[in-house]
Amino acid sequence: MLNKFCKKPLYEVTRTMARVAMGVQKAETVIKNARLVNVCTAEIQEGIDVAIAEGRIALVGDASHCIGPETKVIDAGGQYIAPGFMDGHIHVESSMISVGEYAKAVVPCGTTGIFMDPHEICNVCGKDGVRIMIEDAKRSPLKAMSNAPSCVPAVAGFEDTGAAIRADDIREMMTWDGIMGLGEMMSFPNVIGAEENIHAELAETLKSDNIITGHFSIPDTGAALNAYIASGIRCCHESTRAEDVLEKMRHGMYALMRYGSAWHDMPVIIKAVLDNRIDDRFACLISDDTHPDTLINEGHLDHIVRCAIKEGLDPIKAIQYVTINVATCFRMDHEMGSITPGKCADIVFFDDLQDIRITRTMIDGDVVAENGQMCVEIGPANFPEHVFHTMHVGHPITAESFRIAAPAGAGKTVKTRVIEIIPNRVGNYERLLDLPVKDGFVEPDAGQDVMKMVVFERHHETGTKGVGFLKGFGFKKGAMAQTVSHDAHNLLVAGTNDADMALAANTLVECGGGMCAVADGKVLAVVPLPIAGLMNDLPVREMAELVAKLDAAWKQMGCVINSPYMTMALVPLACLPELRRIAPSRSPSIRCVPSPERSISGLRTAPSITTTT
Repeated sequence: MLNKFCKKPLYEVTRTMARVAMGVQKAETVIKNARLVNVCTAEIQEGIDVAIAEGRIALVGDASHCIGPETKVIDAGGQYIAPGFMDGHIHVESSMISVGEYAKAVVPCGTTGIFMDPHEICNVCGKDGVRIMIEDAKRSPLKAMSNAPSCVPAVAGFEDTGAAIRADDIREMMTWDGIMGLGEMMSFPNVIGAEENIHAELAETLKSDNIITGHFSIPDTGAALNAYIASGIRCCHESTRAEDVLEKMRHGMYALMRYGSAWHDMPVIIKAVLDNRIDDRFACLISDDTHPDTLINEGHLDHIVRCAIKEGLDPIKAIQYVTINVATCFRMDHEMGSITPGKCADIVFFDDLQDIRITRTMIDGDVVAENGQMCVEIGPANFPEHVFHTMHVGHPITAESFRIAAPAGAGKTVKTRVIEIIPNRVGNYERLLDLPVKDGFVEPDAGQDVMKMVVFERHHETGTKGVGFLKGFGFKKGAMAQTVSHDAHNLLVAGTNDADMALAANTLVECGGGMCAVADGKVLAVVPLPIAGLMNDLPVREMAELVAKLDAAWKQMGCVINSPYMTMALVPLACLPELRRIAPSRSPSIRCVPSPERSISGLRTAPSITTTT
């Protein structure tokens, strides 16, 4: 695969590489006295020099003969050096900041490259949103390699999105500079069911010699998994059990072990490696979704690596999981992922192999961050005006908008399907609970930790909505709303009473999208996300402060789970089991909830509310 993300392609500088390695031409930069984490042989090499020219590594070993009067010499002083860290699956939009601001947060943590999947903004703005993310990335040194969103909407026919992607769109995007492959193939029922358009998307990607990334979220390690992998899908980040990871790697699929702000799957699934002592060349560590406060307070891939080491993973292996393994997964190991001759000079420095804290980051041979701070300027964002106007609800939202009529003849209670979330996990449970009926309407029940929930379509002014009930957040009062609502990113509102829910919804309509918390008729906190209702171009620290205030407001309302807004954001995602609440394409006020059958033969529906007998 041709690398378009380094300073210069190798074919332009082969003579320079040879001349510098031989000392005929002097290096631009030489790192001296380093302890090299060699990810190719899984060993530590002492007293290593690295000679750099044209953004690439010319020599690893003794570089004394490569030093001239103009050579910049960096004395590592016995520090460890390793290849720059790469995130194999990340949605920048989930960090609520632009790609440029995201770079400011993660590059000082040692992240030199990301394989981003901008399907969030694509669901709102279509292909134009993907271009916007690619263009925004160009203002930073971070190598932001993009995958073309594959499933917009996540499951066709189940909800309204701002745009739709078909096979001809994939054909076009595969020609763009900046596109590396196909984004996560969430529509696994259509892959294993051989649906025509989905397989046409796969074919267009394979014809372009790019890779396909996966999203296989069901606990099936038999025929369905085989069918999915046989369709050309190379990696998957949706494993929640050690046995899922083990079988995926056994079948030649890269297992991307997730540890983000909300999704803490890695400690469970890393056991596939630790307990079975397998060859783990197909294992990677990724973040998937990370909030700004996590980036500021804990870090990025460096934090995930530290967590993996604490779980018992060998430090060198942990580094391999974010370097050479990721590069190999994306067929970029000939350019990135190791400190070896000819590769891009993406290098990180740190003092302690057991507690990795990055002190210096180099990208293409340039020092871009030191001691937690960027060393290079990142210019201002330049987003087109239309991305700031994406709230098209099309009708007034009042307290009456949230009423859920009980079935005719209902008594004091009605048996209702309820979505119960699982903290720190993407999945949920289906529950059947008796909820109170008042004046002919079904009500939430704080005693059972059940809130009311409504999703409003916000892209095309259709006026459609989906209603339901939600358990597990601990709300004692108030309401919340957010337009970060995977993957259609419609307006999601949940709460204990209709008046607060209406206030929360209208607060976001007025500010162009975001997240907010409301209680007792007052807005407690709001995080404005005017860029497609997903992002803000404020500095990452300012965004972290806003998110911290929102977190405090949630706690004030009774919620104590980790990263509640991220967990809430997945409640509408149609491709994840067991229950989802969406804004349907065809909508009565109470609608069936799509739910994968245990046989995964497709999507089934069932009434949200049934009367008790």
